[in-house]
Amino acid sequence: METTAVPEIGVLKYRPNILSTIGRTPLVRLSRLAREWGFSVFGKMENLNPGGSIKDRTAINMLSQAIESGRIKAGDTIIESSSGNMALGLAQACKFYKINLVVVYDPKLNAHTEKLLQAYGVKLVRVTHPKLQGGYLASRIQKVQELLGQNPHSHCLNQYKNEANPETHLETMSEIAHQLDQKVDYIFISTSTCGTLMGCAQYIYENHLPTKIIAVDAMGSVTFGQKENLRLIPGHGSGKPSNFLNLDLVDHAIHISDEECILGCWKLLEKEAILCGGSSGAVISAIEKYASVIPAWSNCVGILCDRGERYLDTVYNKTWIDEQFPDFGRSKRPLNGDN
Repeated sequence: METTAVPEIGVLKYRPNILSTIGRTPLVRLSRLAREWGFSVFGKMENLNPGGSIKDRTAINMLSQAIESGRIKAGDTIIESSSGNMALGLAQACKFYKINLVVVYDPKLNAHTEKLLQAYGVKLVRVTHPKLQGGYLASRIQKVQELLGQNPHSHCLNQYKNEANPETHLETMSEIAHQLDQKVDYIFISTSTCGTLMGCAQYIYENHLPTKIIAVDAMGSVTFGQKENLRLIPGHGSGKPSNFLNLDLVDHAIHISDEECILGCWKLLEKEAILCGGSSGAVISAIEKYASVIPAWSNCVGILCDRGERYLDTVYNKTWIDEQFPDFGRSKRPLNGDN
């Protein structure tokens, strides 16, 4: 006999607009990796945000605050520096609010992201030469300032200094804590601006959680005092010190090479069938590096920041890997079969 499902009272059947789908991402048990490492592992699926990354959260929070304060209105122009994900988060939000967007980018921006930004109608301005100190990031920031001076009714939300950036991730960590009934023993967070890292850390501190915070930084990033060096994976690490970082709230920092980012991405794909971007691969490799000191009873969370489709020409491309990392031996390469 057929039965008709009765809708639950109070359950939202639809969302009022696309931006309302940002956040409240699922936490997924990574059971196969957990068996290998001997403790519980969960992935916070920020790749499932509508714009494809955790930067959707930051973009809408910064933009909403600017609109509510009256600083920015429809028809104005936002000029921002981005290596990709923030640009896409802002592209969707600005399109919705009828605000023009100019993105200053550098050669690390991948072709897939560039095409997506063009589809949203974003004006793209490319810098081609890195600064001796600060690299491409410093060049992008300088170009933003030049463009702001040339364009009336233009604004910069400035993810690198805007306190709305870390404030956004009080909610991100709140979601994780509630999803695991406050039982979060370790959390691994990749760093760039350190907005996600410090927002989560602040929530942990204010709510007296026992969670150990492990920052995942790039080899060649200056965030935790390393000497700046060439990095090929965008959105992971930084050429300038963070304006948000509070070392007192971070338990440990692990530095991950580009090769280890690639290995982590492929391990996540092969073990769990999850296709994520370079910084997520860094998180997976960092957990593996740290696994020997994590007790078997622990709940360990890794934030999986963005989608892997944007890396099909790089991280998931054997030819690109061979060209960029000729010493990345076949015995190490995570590719199997004809993938």
